[in-house]
Amino acid sequence: MAINMLVFEYRDNEQKFFAENKFDNFNIMFYSECLNKEFLKTLPQDVIDSTNIISVFINSEVTEEVINSFKNLRIISTRSTGYDHINIDVARKRNIAVVNVENYGSTSVAQFTIGILITLVRRIIPAAACLKNVKEYGANEFSGRDITKLKLGVIGTGAIGAAVCRAAHCLGMKILGHDLNEKKELVDEIGLSYMGLEDLLKNSDIISLHMPYTGNNYHMISKAQFDIMKEGSMIINTSRGEIIDLAALYEAMESKKLAGAALDVLTCESINFGCKNLTLKLNSLPMDCLNEAVYVGKLAKFDNVIITPHIAYDTQDSIDYILDKTMRMLMNVINGGKVERIV
Repeated sequence: MAINMLVFEYRDNEQKFFAENKFDNFNIMFYSECLNKEFLKTLPQDVIDSTNIISVFINSEVTEEVINSFKNLRIISTRSTGYDHINIDVARKRNIAVVNVENYGSTSVAQFTIGILITLVRRIIPAAACLKNVKEYGANEFSGRDITKLKLGVIGTGAIGAAVCRAAHCLGMKILGHDLNEKKELVDEIGLSYMGLEDLLKNSDIISLHMPYTGNNYHMISKAQFDIMKEGSMIINTSRGEIIDLAALYEAMESKKLAGAALDVLTCESINFGCKNLTLKLNSLPMDCLNEAVYVGKLAKFDNVIITPHIAYDTQDSIDYILDKTMRMLMNVINGGKVERIV
């Protein structure tokens, strides 16, 4: 019996994997659109009724209404680590398995982080914009710093944070770290100095965030933390948007307390990066998302702020890993396994 699977947010860089790997007994339909209640209305009812598996990425909205529209749904798969775009309680009540993909892209994210760090410190983007006649600059406005003279503070030294520490160490940077679970091997291997959060903020020239969002660390970096940071320091966030208070970040940039910032993640990514058209959603947007969109627009006007659409992980190698892991986990669940299931 065929297993009917719908893949949403399907991208060009995922096509090669499915072209080269055949999955017997899987009948897979691909959609570039996000799954949400609006797009659900465009699908034929017979397709919805026969679907056993849905696979989504972070911009889909797998709400109670969406889940309950699939009467034969057995598995929800997200091709991401985070799963707060899925109503887990409803899935549990319906006895629908939910699976995600842990620990992907640590090398890719670390490389991106180092790349964006150098881009900020050496003012590469405004220098390039100058030659494209986008904006007039003075002759001495592109002076940067030698990164070997700077201290990098890494908050969160899990797989990705540790990879960033090692890469920065290879470039000659001094590394400070903060984590509830300190890694002795990083201390021994690269001389990482662990310390409390306040001390790290006070002593770092550049701060890079690499922790999961738990709910308890919402706006962990806000006005009080920016006030503690060094004059002329920078911050990079490739972890979760909820960690930084964008209003406070804007204030720190406007006052020139910070010399630069890079954001690859936002709280309301489906609005700022993905599937929703902001102008069509103004009446239904949560106020916090509307506020964030306002500050994203303001921050984007600074030439020393870089905002990218959640691409730090996005290499072909990471994509292939995610898809391979996803299909292996789906087959495990189908065969009665419970390995790495959220529900």
